[in-house]
Amino acid sequence: MGSGGLGGLYGGRLAHAGYDVSFIARGAHLAAMEERGLLIENELHGSIHIPRVQATDDPSTVGVVDLVLIAVKLWDTEHAVRAIRPIVGPQTTVISLQNGVVKDDILRREFGNAAAMGGVAYVATQIARPGVIRQTGTMQRFIVGEYDGRRSARAERLLEALVRAGIQAEISDDIRRTLWEKYVFLVGLSGTTAAMRSTIGPIRSNPQTRAFLFELLRETVAVGRAHGVNLPEDYAEQRLAFLDTVPADMTSSMHHDLERGNRLEVAWLSGAVVQLGQAVGVPTPANRTVWDILALYADGRPPAGRVSDRASAP
Repeated sequence: MGSGGLGGLYGGRLAHAGYDVSFIARGAHLAAMEERGLLIENELHGSIHIPRVQATDDPSTVGVVDLVLIAVKLWDTEHAVRAIRPIVGPQTTVISLQNGVVKDDILRREFGNAAAMGGVAYVATQIARPGVIRQTGTMQRFIVGEYDGRRSARAERLLEALVRAGIQAEISDDIRRTLWEKYVFLVGLSGTTAAMRSTIGPIRSNPQTRAFLFELLRETVAVGRAHGVNLPEDYAEQRLAFLDTVPADMTSSMHHDLERGNRLEVAWLSGAVVQLGQAVGVPTPANRTVWDILALYADGRPPAGRVSDRASAP
């Protein structure tokens, strides 16, 4: 459900491995997939072309499925939940690969605890052009887990499929912690790259911007720990060290969305850190700064006046 950078990559790899995959897409991307299939470009791992794919903009035509992967932007979650109801049966597993830490609360509310399984994806992708997904960097990790910590049969089956599709996959025994681990990373990466309009390389190299990046990480860890998430005290330092190892040209989907004038997920990333922090009395001034800086762009509309349109003081 959602065949952009994330859904297109993982769905494409599963389809290429021989699994029966239906892609829910729309617009020019759907038209290109119907006409030419799906191409996954990757300079490091080699490109993959699936010449014929099952793609539609109407989930109800697919029929009941074994697994739904939700990969839409967070603001589309409620719409996606309504759209997939016809394909969710008594034995269907529903996994959200979306950003944030409250997404699975929505799935459990709508489909019940038994249907929802936790999922986390680490990968840098984007729609390069209709029908084409471009993956950058070497990071390609998919983590699943039951909320009660069991290593269930359905988790094992999914693990087997992902590994067969050439995806680095694993099962987590504490999926809530795993979700927050990605959340810490993503809040830091998206907050800095979008607010500073830069890839991660210059941000981590400059002492002032590096310090701000660390504050975003530190605040998010503090909020998670205050909510009972089992994160190490030095997890912000660990994530900063990890960010030193990623390609210098790496950026975030929120930075891409900002550049394209699209709606931003800032309210569910830095904004959610602020709100979750308020609930437990943890101050989050750095994340508040990111949320405030990007407020004018949050709905995807450019500011009312550009510099060239305004009078300047002498």
